[in-house]
Amino acid sequence: MDIPFNKYHGTGNDFIIIDNRTGIIAPSGPGFIKTLCDRRFGIGADGLIVIGPSVYGDFRMTYYNSDGYEGTMCGNGGRCAAHFALRSGIAREKMSFSATDGFHRAEYINELIRLSMNDIPDPVMIKGSYFINTGSPHYVVFTEDPDTIDVFQEGKKLRWSSDFPEGGTNVNFVKADSKGLYVRTFERGVEDETLSCGTGVTASAIAAVLSGHFVSSPPVNVRTRGGDLSVDFRLADGRITDVWLTGPATFVFEGYFKLD
Repeated sequence: MDIPFNKYHGTGNDFIIIDNRTGIIAPSGPGFIKTLCDRRFGIGADGLIVIGPSVYGDFRMTYYNSDGYEGTMCGNGGRCAAHFALRSGIAREKMSFSATDGFHRAEYINELIRLSMNDIPDPVMIKGSYFINTGSPHYVVFTEDPDTIDVFQEGKKLRWSSDFPEGGTNVNFVKADSKGLYVRTFERGVEDETLSCGTGVTASAIAAVLSGHFVSSPPVNVRTRGGDLSVDFRLADGRITDVWLTGPATFVFEGYFKLD
């Protein structure tokens, strides 16, 4: 059977997207997904996004990391899923969808996708740096120059640290300057640095405001190796609400793969 797919990226964070509202595939183990995401033996991607039906929104997004296992919320993936839904006629320019962490809204504005993120539970300090859950767990380390850091080696050490809950964490190395933030992220599930991470950028922006590294009011402009994003949110009475992640979502190509 030939299965249609789309390839997308959100600031270099790339995904295979499959419209599975009619149940054409049933991922039954990590091997299938890992093969699809393999950059030498498959299509190649940081992860797989499966679009399914939803009673409470335009669609449901299920995200799988390139290691083959279902992941937590993916911000860039959510923006790409929204663009795919608009382009495919599944949804209009204002839409809603469900994901593993709950309900999200998305808007297509001036060729950018603006995605709502869930309210942020209380951030905690671990060894002088913020640990924040933005739908996925993130540890945010501020540094003078992220480009001098071996993100793979240092991220891998922190990712599995016993300081974090079971399952480990994603790790962000962040510089704050007059232009905003510059972020490099080690992503669990990919087990390497990605060119951009939406939930990591969101966590980094919140940590920058809480710690005083960013002294202006949001939105916070963020540069990644794959492109630029912005994060807006409200901080009042100790609560972090009305969180939005905005940036480009880019269709790359479409094709078919054979499913035996």
